[in-house]
Amino acid sequence: QVQLVESGGGLVQAGGSLSLSCQASGSIFGIKVMAWYRQAPGKQRELVASISDGGSATYADSVKGRAAISRTNTNNAVYLRMNSLKPEDTAVYYCNAHWSILLTERDYWGQGTQVTVSS
Repeated sequence: QVQLVESGGGLVQAGGSLSLSCQASGSIFGIKVMAWYRQAPGKQRELVASISDGGSATYADSVKGRAAISRTNTNNAVYLRMNSLKPEDTAVYYCNAHWSILLTERDYWGQGTQVTVSS
């Protein structure tokens, strides 16, 4: 089992920035990819950014150039920093950890943290 706890959400003005943190605990040795997803009201959950255990990062087109994802080498934390925030960035942001050992794979989720961008 892996437990994920996000922090850092809140109310931000358009054009501002935010930093989100996600602390992982439990069987973290099996975590391969860590990611941030978001879900706006009435919309499906979407990938914001992901980072592999090798450090390779990918970003959604909607945040490319405005977001930076990073993680610790010990797998116990992942971070997301976003700049130039827009009202459409308003959503609940979820931390995700993709865990894989031998033939077993699991996805773990945090409880989510609300980000509201005011215009």
